[in-house]
Amino acid sequence: MAIPVKLEVFEGPLDLLLHLIEKNKVDIYDIPISLITEQYLEYVQNMPKEDLNVVSEFLVMAATLLDIKCKMLLPKQETEEGEEEIDPRAELVQKLLEYKMYKYMSLELKDMQMESERYLYKKPTIPKKVQSYKAPLDYEALVGDSTLQALNDLFLVIMKRNEEKIDPIRSGFGKIVKEEVDLDKKQLEVCAYIEAHKKCMFTELLSEQKNKMDTIVTFLIILELIKVGSIGIKQDETFSDIEITYEKPFVKIELQ
Repeated sequence: MAIPVKLEVFEGPLDLLLHLIEKNKVDIYDIPISLITEQYLEYVQNMPKEDLNVVSEFLVMAATLLDIKCKMLLPKQETEEGEEEIDPRAELVQKLLEYKMYKYMSLELKDMQMESERYLYKKPTIPKKVQSYKAPLDYEALVGDSTLQALNDLFLVIMKRNEEKIDPIRSGFGKIVKEEVDLDKKQLEVCAYIEAHKKCMFTELLSEQKNKMDTIVTFLIILELIKVGSIGIKQDETFSDIEITYEKPFVKIELQ
């Protein structure tokens, strides 16, 4: 039975064996060694003989197949422990499975390489002015040991205190009150309070607020004043009250 294949298709004897197994649709764990050996030898006889190194590899595998075929013809013998003799095809099957795994891995890598060729990379072209830019304020130095998380925790404490002041009976009446805050007026009040005291505690400032909306707006104004550097904050230890210090004249800020 002729096999219309070319030598350059196969990368070695194991590649040829896998091709024959797939062509005959046989189980790799139960190789019909007689059929596969016959087709393999027919291919080896018809292959070019120019490259002796390549031919020698195929001849070694042919000898291995013939050796396995001879062992398969002999009657099975039991070992001293009463177990059956190891299948002569076991070692060849293991090599084929390993080769098949590495072959599929190489195909996956090739697909990844082809996929990566579709991506283009551009070297960074950041202007020198942008690279040399430095922020006018060191926000980490302004905040110091305090963090936004600490400010948020303190804000929650103040909010809880305000909620505890609510009459539990009257709050259940279902009356909806629209809370309106004049942002410009509130900013002037906060700035005037800080400028007059020079130093004050954050809880003192929030305790002056009348309702939840006033507290929220005041909290946002404090964050913006920290951002522009008009005030500084200091906290001696974790969860302690925050001290607000007047740093420089206030400027009008806009809350987003």
